[in-house]
Amino acid sequence: MHPLLRGPRLAGLLIAAAALPAAPALGQAPAVAPAAQPHLSLADALARAAGVDPSAGASSARRAAAVAAVRQAGVRPMPSLGLEVENFAGTGAYALVDRTETSLSYERALERGDKREARTGQARAELDVARLRGEVRRLDFVRDVQTAYAEALATEAELLVAEARLIAAHAAQRDIARRVKSARDPLFAGSRAEAQTAQAEIARDRAREAARMARAALAAFWNGAPDFALRLDDFFSVTPPAEPPIADTPDLALLEAERDVAVAAVRVAQSRSVADPTLRGGLRHFGQGNEVALVVGGSFPLGARGANRANLDRAQAERIAAEQEIAAARIAREREIVRLTARLRALALESERIRTEVIPPAIRTVEQVSAGFNRGGFEYLDVTEAQRALADARARRVEVLRDYHAGLAALDRLTGKHRALVAINSEERR
Repeated sequence: MHPLLRGPRLAGLLIAAAALPAAPALGQAPAVAPAAQPHLSLADALARAAGVDPSAGASSARRAAAVAAVRQAGVRPMPSLGLEVENFAGTGAYALVDRTETSLSYERALERGDKREARTGQARAELDVARLRGEVRRLDFVRDVQTAYAEALATEAELLVAEARLIAAHAAQRDIARRVKSARDPLFAGSRAEAQTAQAEIARDRAREAARMARAALAAFWNGAPDFALRLDDFFSVTPPAEPPIADTPDLALLEAERDVAVAAVRVAQSRSVADPTLRGGLRHFGQGNEVALVVGGSFPLGARGANRANLDRAQAERIAAEQEIAAARIAREREIVRLTARLRALALESERIRTEVIPPAIRTVEQVSAGFNRGGFEYLDVTEAQRALADARARRVEVLRDYHAGLAALDRLTGKHRALVAINSEERR
């Protein structure tokens, strides 16, 4: 056992490890990737992941489909060319082929009620919906990346706590072995210390594997390898969040775009309540006498307004529902932002109080108990209890900070903090 792990020097080591970000102070190699590897910041992780967002292709295809729908909506009704042959065959006087009458006609429906403009307006509104849905989906993806980054930081911090427990267990085991050898403690005390050291080592190995898996899960967002280090200062240095601005985000913009689609659907339904006449003109050839005559005609649908009434009622109801959903979503979003902001402030305060009010007394307790134990004034259980209290305080701070960063990712998603990053990557793919 290295002499740094004994007696008073253990107390100094625990003081250096109190803040946890400094892994070298624990007397162990960094648990993350080697120091020569670059540190991955949150901005780097978001940029890497946004560049290979798997949903980008689907969003682009949906936008292309919506653009094609806009073009199609502007197409007018196609004319038709008709051919009719009458008196081609029959009985009596109509049995002769020369009595055949042939009509060639051109027919076109005349749209009324601004149907074409209504269709085009609805298609353009649906194009906005497709664009905003893609943006919302990308913001969800970025939130997931930010959450995975926070989890990777938390597992690295938990690894430091596990390493500190192991160092303390090694130091205590050495001191117990010395006391057993001098017959100051019974043999079972040494066996118990050995078992506790083994448990601490198992916990350290489990934490190391969890940290590796968390980095791999983060790297999977850009199909990369976990060949990066994480700067734990980003995890431990937190400040209470300021009051975020309550501004519109892509989620609300999407609801508004869907409302615009509903409004456009009302216009389409209203336009369909106006009947479209059909005009027809052509030539008729009479087989008997070989004469030709001009033929005109047309048709006008009856009862169009009444037949389309249910469609109009449905469109108007959907418009009202869309407007109500916007109001409800805005209230729910503002309420959630207020809740998350208050929770983040409470977590940041708790983390700071643990750092300044709990950990320093716990370190002093370890110093005092360790010094007394070396003088023969305390029992081994007093040492382990003091070490456990210090490790629990550190573990609690890590847990609080994990909740803080997870909540921060949710708040950033609600406020659309990374919308600019999403917009930049969207433009690059076009």
